[in-house]
Formats: sequence, C-alpha cells, structure tokens
Amino acid sequence: MTTSPLELPHPEFEDKPFFGETVQLLRSVRDHDFDTLAGLCDDDFGIVDIAPDGTNVAIRSRAEWEQWFHNLFAQLDTMNAATDSQILAYDAVETAEMGFSVLEFRQSLSVGELTASFDCMTTIVWKSVEGGWREARWHGSVLSSDVPPEMVAT
Repeated sequence: MTTSPLELPHPEFEDKPFFGETVQLLRSVRDHDFDTLAGLCDDDFGIVDIAPDGTNVAIRSRAEWEQWFHNLFAQLDTMNAATDSQILAYDAVETAEMGFSVLEFRQSLSVGELTASFDCMTTIVWKSVEGGWREARWHGSVLSSDVPPEMVAT
C-alpha cells in the first residue's frame, strides 16, 4: 500500500499558522470523516468547493454544507472512489482573532485503475473560537486537471 501524501512530513510548512488544521481538513475529506470535518468548520459565509468532476459548487448555508458533504461522501462511496491530496504550497497569516491561508494542492480521484488529478488553489479564512481555530470560509478553484477519457461521463 502506498503512503498518502498527507501522511508525509512537510517541514517547510509545519511552522505556519493553521497548517495542522488544514491537513486535518484534507484528511477528513479523504477519509469521509464527516464528524471531524464538521467540528473544524463553521463556514459562516459558505464555501466554494470542488465537485468530483472538477467543477465548482457554491454552498451558502450550514444546512447546504451538511447536505453537500453527506451527499459527496455517499457518492464517492457508491463509486468505490478514493481521494487524496498532495500539498504543493502553503502560506498563512494569523492575527489574534482571524487569519487566512492559501493552499495549493493536487487532489486525486481514483476509481478502479483510473485516476484523475486536479491542481487546486484554495483560500481559507480562519476565526479564533474557544479551544482553537475554525474554518469560517473555504474558496477552492481548479487550476488544471488531468482526467482520463474513460472517466468522463458520456
């Protein structure tokens, strides 16, 4: 079995604000761990996420957010799909009450022997809450993609 890129050390990023939380967000998506993901996210202003086909999805409320992730995880499970993320670049700024980070990562989607990859850039707004930091806004964009023709729906 191959090691997930999220399990590898990232010494160039590990001392930056919110890096641990960011890795935990990506792991939660990879593992379809709704409870951990929900605990890390308030998403006060909604999110713009990336669908399995590489398109963007605008989600404007917590109810929509919960429905999106329950449906996404169920869809991936039905497809017997595996996802993972490789962090390519990361930077962040932290103040006492808020912060933001910019994350570049390669998202992979594997179904059977086929794997698609999406190079993404995401901006995350963080807010300080009792006990730590929570994601207040996520905005992800696909910069490029490599999708095997066999994976494209006909």
